[in-house]
Amino acid sequence: MILEAINYAATRIKTPDEFRPYVRYSVNLWARANRCQKAWAEHEENSRRFILAASAKLRQRRTAVVLGSGLVRDVPLRQLAAVFDTVVLVDLVHLASVRSHLYWQRRNNIVLNSRDLSGYEDLKVGKEPEPLSFLRLVPYLDLVISANLLSQIGTGARHRLEKEPAGVIPDNTLPRLIRAHIDGLSGLPCKVCLITDTGFEVIDKNGALHQQEDLLHGVEPAKIAQRWDWPVVPFGEESKDYQIIHKVVASELT
Repeated sequence: MILEAINYAATRIKTPDEFRPYVRYSVNLWARANRCQKAWAEHEENSRRFILAASAKLRQRRTAVVLGSGLVRDVPLRQLAAVFDTVVLVDLVHLASVRSHLYWQRRNNIVLNSRDLSGYEDLKVGKEPEPLSFLRLVPYLDLVISANLLSQIGTGARHRLEKEPAGVIPDNTLPRLIRAHIDGLSGLPCKVCLITDTGFEVIDKNGALHQQEDLLHGVEPAKIAQRWDWPVVPFGEESKDYQIIHKVVASELT
């Protein structure tokens, strides 16, 4: 708890005011990732390998952008920074623990960008969401990675919807935001990797299924190349009687 408190306080200072409410979630995720390191290892390795395989196909490696960089555990940052001129990490919050790790790597070609990638505010004011339009302004863009972010767009928007008055936000907000992210990626003139969990299952020790949920709200990513399971909540994390398994897909959209 002491380390979590330190990480929270140090992160909050560096986080723009509008994103400070999300610091607690990021710190909680960091703590869970540390507790579940063994259970998450295969998922993180699968993600890193997929990204490296896509990167190896490029003829030029000037700028890479990681959307939803988060804890940077599922992204091969060291390898990307070694071969790209610039690597941009984009997320709502960049934890102090991540900043410290980057500092000790002594990489001056890694850039942190704090940004809301959901498109929620556009929908709220009646605009068509284009949350990735800023990528059109990034010079020499050769690789974009959406790293386990897409389902969080829907989850985060659902939590925000619960606080909105009825009728302020369209009923189809969640699938529209998810589709806007995929369409934004598909329209980019560069190599694009999409890695996302699509849903989860709650399973007991006997293998019985107790709950299922579609995290992408009916939207199916295109060009799926790989699938795997991610035990986000292994036995003993929340209960000794059940685990929560997320279904993950990886696509090269362009």
